[in-house]
Amino acid sequence: MTFDLAFYWRLLLRRLPVMLALLLVCAGFGAAFALRLPTVYTASSLLVVESPQIPEQLAASTVQTAAAEQLQVIEQRLTTRSNLIDMANRFDIFENRAEMTADGVVEAMRDATGIRWTAGRGDTAILLTVTFETRSAGTAATVVNEFVTQILSQNADFRMSRVEGTLEFFEQEVARLGTELDRQSARIAEFNAANADALPAEQSFRLNRQTLLQERQARLEREIAGLDSQRDRIMTIFDTTGQVTPAQITGPVAPPLSPDEQRLLTLQNELATAREIFSDDNPRVRALLTRIAQVETRVAAAKSEEEESSNVDAEADPAEDTATPTDPNQMLLEVTLAELETRQSEMRTELETTIEELAALDIAIRSSAVNALELAALERDFETIRLQHDRAVQNLNTARLGERIEVGAQGQRISVIEAATPPTTPSGPKRLQVAALGVATGMGLAGGYFFLLEVLNRAIRRPAELTARFGITPLATIPYMESRGRRWLRRGVLLTGIAVVLAGVPAALWWIDTNYMPLQVLFARGLDKLGLG
Repeated sequence: MTFDLAFYWRLLLRRLPVMLALLLVCAGFGAAFALRLPTVYTASSLLVVESPQIPEQLAASTVQTAAAEQLQVIEQRLTTRSNLIDMANRFDIFENRAEMTADGVVEAMRDATGIRWTAGRGDTAILLTVTFETRSAGTAATVVNEFVTQILSQNADFRMSRVEGTLEFFEQEVARLGTELDRQSARIAEFNAANADALPAEQSFRLNRQTLLQERQARLEREIAGLDSQRDRIMTIFDTTGQVTPAQITGPVAPPLSPDEQRLLTLQNELATAREIFSDDNPRVRALLTRIAQVETRVAAAKSEEEESSNVDAEADPAEDTATPTDPNQMLLEVTLAELETRQSEMRTELETTIEELAALDIAIRSSAVNALELAALERDFETIRLQHDRAVQNLNTARLGERIEVGAQGQRISVIEAATPPTTPSGPKRLQVAALGVATGMGLAGGYFFLLEVLNRAIRRPAELTARFGITPLATIPYMESRGRRWLRRGVLLTGIAVVLAGVPAALWWIDTNYMPLQVLFARGLDKLGLG
């Protein structure tokens, strides 16, 4: 079926009144709304996020939050419900504030507020643009400047709170680790005091001392056995010959040592052993020297007393020595046996002392191994705490340096490049575009009306449609002869439809404006969606 231009032209002329009515209604509403839209002004301010003034290689701030993240936090704080309502009330932004709900105020404030930031590549500074749109140019600039003030304040508060929080944390950490360090030092000191005789540091001295005492024990046992043999030999000689002479005694009998002399000999041996391990400045060596000096003083005083006693005995009456005559051989035997017995008694005493000291040393040596493990664990814990304390002190110094950087505004900061000023020309609305939108809407409705009627009309109106639908070719066609009554009825229906459109559309708009939402707000939102606000 070919396109019949004359036919559709006649249809267009027939439907043109309704289409014109739709076009005129929409165009009229668009023009009226464009003229009624209030004039709005947009103020803006430009800010920049500057890099730290001091190179981070020299001194870094403890606030390491990314600039983008920080700006997002600030934006969320600016657009909170309470802040937007407070600004709307303080600056009297909306004329019909009394009729608006809190949610409406918040939504309108967020629609009018624009916060956009752009960042380039690499180390390019981040630019922040703050805009606000309202009916008053002065109010728009005032609101933008208030937003800028809040941004600068919140940025400073944000960075200082981070710095102060970091500083407070490390101050508490240093104090806590210092207390732990003191407590661990006290534990080590208590352990050393409780195990002073079995500390691992003196294990080498105890082992050398043990070797020395073991040699002394063997020597004393040999000497005691030798004295027993010597006494048995003297008794055998005396029982056989009835006499004993000094030449018959194997070896001279050394005079017995006093307890102080024995103690002096023992201390001198200990001093020699200690000097093999420690220096002369060691407390143990100095203590041994002091004790040796005291014992030497007592030994010298005892020898002086013995010499004085011998002199007194020599000056006594010689008749007293001959008062009781005795057998010289018997006297020599008794003196020799007494000296041997005295020496044996002293050696046994020294042997018992040596054995007791060896037993104590053996216990200390065995305990030292266990104490070494416990002391190593205590010292290991002490070293771990000390390292943590050193790191905490270092971090605390870094936090203090970061605080000084932020207090001096030498770190990352937001500064104002261009403050907001009252605009001299309105930023909206775009009245011509709004009116053109009304015309375009009317044309769309008129075209839609024409197309809809054509799609819904299934009647056969031309010979070509008869041929296309039934496959027959008519011999002749008789045009439809409309009566006068039918013509008036059709025109009445058309006029009624036009009247309904002309009256119904305004009535519907009035109902929407009264019961649902003001048409101004509704159309403003629609224009904002289309970018024509």
